[in-house]
Amino acid sequence: MMRTIEILLVVIIILGAFVTVSIFAVLPSPREVSPVNLRRLSLTTLEMLNSEYDLSKAAFDFNGTHWGPLWSSLQVALSASLPPNVIYNLTVYDVNSPTGGTELYTALGNMSNAENLGVASDASSYMVASSNVSFAFTPEKIGEHGTGGTLYILNCSDANGWWITGYTAQSLAEDLYRLLSPYYVKTIMVQSTAQFRSLLDGNKITGSPEENVQDATIINTFGESVPMPQEYRQGGSLQDQGYDPAHGYQRYCYTLGQKTREHNWTWSSIVGYPFYYVSNTVAFVNEQNDWGIYGMRMTSQGGIRAFLQGLDNQPYTYDGSGTTSDVGQVTLTQTVINASNYYGIYPSSYQTSTRALSILSGYNLTVGLNVFNPVGDYLPGSVYRHVFTGSTSTTGAFLAIGLTRTPDIRVTTLGLLSYYHPNLFVSGYTVSDTSRLVVLQLGLVGGS
Repeated sequence: MMRTIEILLVVIIILGAFVTVSIFAVLPSPREVSPVNLRRLSLTTLEMLNSEYDLSKAAFDFNGTHWGPLWSSLQVALSASLPPNVIYNLTVYDVNSPTGGTELYTALGNMSNAENLGVASDASSYMVASSNVSFAFTPEKIGEHGTGGTLYILNCSDANGWWITGYTAQSLAEDLYRLLSPYYVKTIMVQSTAQFRSLLDGNKITGSPEENVQDATIINTFGESVPMPQEYRQGGSLQDQGYDPAHGYQRYCYTLGQKTREHNWTWSSIVGYPFYYVSNTVAFVNEQNDWGIYGMRMTSQGGIRAFLQGLDNQPYTYDGSGTTSDVGQVTLTQTVINASNYYGIYPSSYQTSTRALSILSGYNLTVGLNVFNPVGDYLPGSVYRHVFTGSTSTTGAFLAIGLTRTPDIRVTTLGLLSYYHPNLFVSGYTVSDTSRLVVLQLGLVGGS
């Protein structure tokens, strides 16, 4: 019985406390319980109105004395964009150059659907630009303040590529020209293996005073294949510089290494296993690479070894030992990611590499730049600088991008830009008469 009485007393006390609190508690209004975020609504509305630049056009539809028809259309669109219980005031300000005590903002006009917005309101601002405004930048030219500055892109019509699935060397050359030509003093398409032969001999292709063979950049757009002039074929006038009777055309790759050292070139291989084939559709008209691509001869793993022997001025000896590994997924280094943001070029930061090189020892090579993060002893994409022992001077460099199949020339572009790092000089637009500030203030019907 006593326990029952205790329980009843507890229930009475709890009920009494609840009734007392209910009497004296002041509950908030529904508006305060679930408030409308007016600032966010305001900014979202401005962004939506300018999604097709209609807000920008309307803000500049003013001839100095009155607004044009776009202003009325803007008011209709604004009213339709907001909930019926939201009231607004939109004001457009001209942005002035802050000189001589001039106010930074001058109100040009406003529209509103209420005499006042009550005591509870919020606002967002949005800067718009006139349609004739452009934002541009001027890149520093590689070689502008020193030697070199010429970019040669191999675009030889009498050669075939390999490991460039989905592309031709010529289409890749056009894209590389578009991306990289603004950053070089002179960019030249090497249109045939005959022109390439002239370049290997140290001769200018165009004769232009801006063209500089020394310290140039060479981009091989043919993937694992490299164009070869006919003179270097078996029986050609330069056979001793191109053909090894015992092993094939590794000797030509050796010559390319020599020329890279002599002219201090930066030789760029855009994808796959460098120097795995040589190509000339006339010299090798009946020969193919076992995959149905005619005009090619395989040098296999000996091609890259021969190139590095020539780059290091070693005697030519056949070396067919492997230098690559399938390392799977690789990631861009932070240096290249920073360059991606700086130059506005955005390849995927994740790639697949089945041709990562490991060739530092024995050729006086140092890493000038890692495009991708190393995987153990293998470098999926790097710029190798050749520096003789005891010297501080670079005598040739080699960019090798060891990715799988489909080439992304944005990676090559970022590799070269990260290595040379030309500056960008930004040229913005004058603030006066080209920018206007739009402020949208919102309130709720009934004030607070």
